[in-house]
Amino acid sequence: MGNKAITERNKDFAKWYTDVVRAAKLCDYSCVKGCMVIEPNGYAIWEKMKEILDKKFKELGHVNVQMPLLIPESMLEKEGELVNGFAPEVAWVTMGGSKQLDERLAIRPTSETMFSDYYATHVKSYKDLPMLYNQWCSVLRWEKETRPFLRSREFLWQEGHTIHSNEEEAKKEANQMIEVYNWFHNEILAIPSIMGRKTEKEKFSGAEYTLTNEALMYNGVALQSGTSHYFGQKFSEAYGIKFTNKENKEEYAYQTSWGTTTRMIGGLIMVHSDDYGLVLPPKIAPKQVAIIPIGNDEEVLNLCNEYKEKLNKEGIEAYVDLTEKSPGFKFAEAEVNGIPVRIELGKRDLENNKITFARRDTREKIEKNLLETIQKDMYERAKKRRDELTFEAHNKEEIEKILNTQPGFIHAMWCGDIKCEEEIKQIKGCKSRCIVNEKAIDEKCVCCGKDAKYHVIWGIQY
Repeated sequence: MGNKAITERNKDFAKWYTDVVRAAKLCDYSCVKGCMVIEPNGYAIWEKMKEILDKKFKELGHVNVQMPLLIPESMLEKEGELVNGFAPEVAWVTMGGSKQLDERLAIRPTSETMFSDYYATHVKSYKDLPMLYNQWCSVLRWEKETRPFLRSREFLWQEGHTIHSNEEEAKKEANQMIEVYNWFHNEILAIPSIMGRKTEKEKFSGAEYTLTNEALMYNGVALQSGTSHYFGQKFSEAYGIKFTNKENKEEYAYQTSWGTTTRMIGGLIMVHSDDYGLVLPPKIAPKQVAIIPIGNDEEVLNLCNEYKEKLNKEGIEAYVDLTEKSPGFKFAEAEVNGIPVRIELGKRDLENNKITFARRDTREKIEKNLLETIQKDMYERAKKRRDELTFEAHNKEEIEKILNTQPGFIHAMWCGDIKCEEEIKQIKGCKSRCIVNEKAIDEKCVCCGKDAKYHVIWGIQY
């Protein structure tokens, strides 16, 4: 039996997800439809994500900047594919005080436009390149259907935008950054993820190609949680980003962009959490160890504080719960908030020279510190679940049968024809998640039966 405030996961997954979000106090609804208030517990997770990723970005030579929130309509329209891709989701500012603006201003849905405009005025020579910029900010997209963390109108993210003097270097950057996201998901979030390339239909508007990081949630639905785009010279040509190369000839620059969002928090919940609340891998948990004194004995309290200091010195985020609540309430609160390890210490434990450790992920009581083991075990459980929900299909009928039984990742071959991709999409909204193999394939297309060109993972998505 789980937490009474949380719907059983296997009975109603969508309700269970919302219940965990609310019970763990990660976010709340606001007076603006589709926009959420990220509460301290939720924001602390985002801060931890930001801290780890920002360090990695800087190790690779990137620096942080801040671009304007508002984009003139004329600037946005310079790159046709981009504006067409985002047009239905753009929110516009039309008034300044009581005065009608001469030109509408888009509230940032993404920042390719503003970065390109900046680069156009600051790049003159190959000696100025590369420029490796990143920004942490919020963006606004007027989504029709919203869900906390997974799809909201305003959300937090990071977006990297880089510019290079040659194609090879830019492509290397795009590949490098999708590998960073893959490392982050597998090693830090303990979420087994797959890297691949998006099909032409599913790629980012304006990109030559899009690389993606795809994960499978507990219920078999896919979640895209990190993408990297290679633009080639498309934006440079649209915005006039030229430089003088080593041969003293004028050339258009090569660009990439890459980003990930607070959607990762939703992924953490859906992959790891249970009917008792949030479950966090130790490497991403803002608080890793909860030390809970049983009673008010001074010697017990002193020892609790001593343990906290020792753990903090080892780089482990520990705290002592000194609130005036019962031990049982404190245990439950640490559990619903996903604290990886709980230490229980009372006068009797002190007399018996014994300390009780409780693992959040398995709810076992043990007598040693297992943060590294917990991290590894959570990844292995998530991988086992993903593998259980990974299937093969050789025709459309098999795809439909799988989706009618249990959604998941479906490996199936594809000829590369968008018509076949559209036909497969008619089966319960099944979309291509990513291309995992573009080498010669001696198999037939799952849709039309012609020779296949690509090994593709398919599935339904958030």
